[in-house]
Amino acid sequence: MPFKDECNLCGRVFPYSYLRRCFRCGKLFCVDCMVPDAVTGDTQRLLCLNCARKTVSPTHKGKYEGLTSYLRFRAAFTNSVRLSLAQIDGIVRDNLPMSAYRSEKWWENSPESAHAKAWLDAGWETSEVNLKEGYVVFQKVKSLQKPSLKKKRESLPPQKPFTPPPSRILRRRKPSKTKMAKLSARLKNIERVRIAQPKLRGKFKPKPAHEKRVFKPKRE
Repeated sequence: MPFKDECNLCGRVFPYSYLRRCFRCGKLFCVDCMVPDAVTGDTQRLLCLNCARKTVSPTHKGKYEGLTSYLRFRAAFTNSVRLSLAQIDGIVRDNLPMSAYRSEKWWENSPESAHAKAWLDAGWETSEVNLKEGYVVFQKVKSLQKPSLKKKRESLPPQKPFTPPPSRILRRRKPSKTKMAKLSARLKNIERVRIAQPKLRGKFKPKPAHEKRVFKPKRE
């Protein structure tokens, strides 16, 4: 039977022919969890997904950051949380290593381990671990204070009371004497033209000047 080992990322067991060693961290990973180095472009230089993610985005958060966020959210309304291992896989969005399913030491509240910092940083500790039934109980040990987003009133400058702008009363301006004289002269001219037109009997109306020019008979 060929020798087998466990992938350090997905936790599955494969023969050595299906495992590769990461060029950066030196751990064994399966072929599915490794990619070529995108920085150097060398296809022979393989990196695990964790090292490749750190190379592309150095500000990447840890694998168990989702568990930290979940426990901080539950801390607002409960002091104890029971989670199955399958639920933790869903919260982390990745598979837990095989040691998490086999050994209770993996769940110890050790600040040196990266996975334990996930619940210790959120103010929780593991109080019960049952690997036969596949669940873990977390107990809140301290409440973390949320950073206040409100500004301190002392730091704000004193505000003056609101004073509305002065209102302007619109007044109608009287027309000038020149405009009044022009308007009166124009009215008098219109009245003079109306009186000067000859009065004709019946409903006959004289043709306007532009019709007379259009329909003027041509001389032979």
